Amino acid sequence: MTVIRQQDFIESIEDALQYISYYHPLDFIQALEVAYHKEQNQAAKDAIAQILINSRMSAEGHRPICQDTGIVTCFVKIGMDVKWDKTDLTVQQMVDEGTRRAYMNPDNPLRASIVADPAGLRKNTKDNTPAVVHIDLVPGHHVEVMIAAKGGGSENKTKMAMLNPSDSIVDWVLETLPKMGAGWCPPGMLGIGIGGTAEKAAVLAKESLMEPVDIQELLARGPQNAEEKLRLELYEKVNKLGIGAQGLGGLTTVVDVKIKSVPTHAASLPVVMIPNCAATRHVHFHLDGSGPADITPPKLEDWPQVTWELGSNVRRVNLDTVTPEDVQSWQAGETVLLSGKMLTGRDAAHKRIADMLNKGEGLPQGVDLKNKFIYYVGPVDAVRDEVVGPAGPTTATRMDKFTEMMLSQTGLLGMIGKSERGDKTVESIKQHKAVYLMAVGGAAYLVSKAIKKARVVAFADLGMEAIYEFEVEDMPVTVAVDSNGNNVHKQGPAIWKANIAELDAKLKA
Repeated sequence: MTVIRQQDFIESIEDALQYISYYHPLDFIQALEVAYHKEQNQAAKDAIAQILINSRMSAEGHRPICQDTGIVTCFVKIGMDVKWDKTDLTVQQMVDEGTRRAYMNPDNPLRASIVADPAGLRKNTKDNTPAVVHIDLVPGHHVEVMIAAKGGGSENKTKMAMLNPSDSIVDWVLETLPKMGAGWCPPGMLGIGIGGTAEKAAVLAKESLMEPVDIQELLARGPQNAEEKLRLELYEKVNKLGIGAQGLGGLTTVVDVKIKSVPTHAASLPVVMIPNCAATRHVHFHLDGSGPADITPPKLEDWPQVTWELGSNVRRVNLDTVTPEDVQSWQAGETVLLSGKMLTGRDAAHKRIADMLNKGEGLPQGVDLKNKFIYYVGPVDAVRDEVVGPAGPTTATRMDKFTEMMLSQTGLLGMIGKSERGDKTVESIKQHKAVYLMAVGGAAYLVSKAIKKARVVAFADLGMEAIYEFEVEDMPVTVAVDSNGNNVHKQGPAIWKANIAELDAKLKA
């Protein structure tokens, strides 16, 4: 019988969560490098380059890859011959204690994103607990842990269907994936759970995302069973959709498709699809009673030496002097470098502004949005000499319900976020001659280096959802929706889906 110390387990959880906050799995980085060299759409190639550069910077600086440091999901497999040295804490409590320590680490504080009372007050727990813990008792005398930090943007795109036994899983995925938009920050991975019951399929899908990236090896040797055949078919057909990096259109939407299945009822076919984003973060470790887990860091020389250079058509913009007339000359797909002052705001801030305007109170003191830009971001706390911690964009679609209000009642000129906007929002942007700019999701540490000053100007009680004023210098963004309503998230994938079909036709000719 193996005795596992509670403190060894807690310390290992803490170390693992710190580790995955700044180290991508190396196999994922290698897959992204292949995608980078393969990509033919320059906008998508530039996005992948920023993700790879950000990854290396995070590995070097031991700072989060993404500002959304995730909800902790932990699979714990406990050998039936294991004994704990103490019995005062449950496994859930031990995981939560490790999570608390990791997220409150003063050297690398991670963003607390978990809210209690989700159907009510939604009050932040301040330490990112509780974690989501799945526990299995298995044969043996070790403890195996698979732990991940899952960002909200990708988790929110989870899809589930109770298909008929005769339905095609491939058809369902190909119909569903384009409707998910780009808020899950492709290129990433798809985890698919099949069988069991509804909740079992969801757990299977999440667990499958803990597995290594090995689709290229599978392609080389060929499938040996129905699951492997399905993985290959989905990998090929999903990438032919042309969604591409950040939804800009391109050759690589997923770097792997993972599948786990279990038996199910003869009348049922439960299927759950969960994407992992470009900030894929997970690690595995074992405890055998000899002490905390030894999680070996990867070598920095294993990261690709990718550079990102701006093209000749870059537009430099001073946010302090930009006018509505200036914005009307910007074109969808154009690269813009922003300098000057912008305000930030996410879901909670927008909701509070809406409530204030509805009551006739006006905007909070210190907040003037006339001809200004708002950045959808919830940054990580700064450490040492940082102005702000990693500060990448959040999913803009969540702010769609507030956009007409913001444009019509505050004089807002532009918005910055990630992923697409809904049709009504695009029409509102067009009507008000505003603009929507896209920053690269999964490049938070890189983006933060463009922020030279930061201060909270309103709603300090909202923590990371407070309204900040950022002063930026050469912050890179793409015009995603211009003042005429041209929309790169619709145009790009459509163009590249057609391009891929044309390339296939030429190869078969």
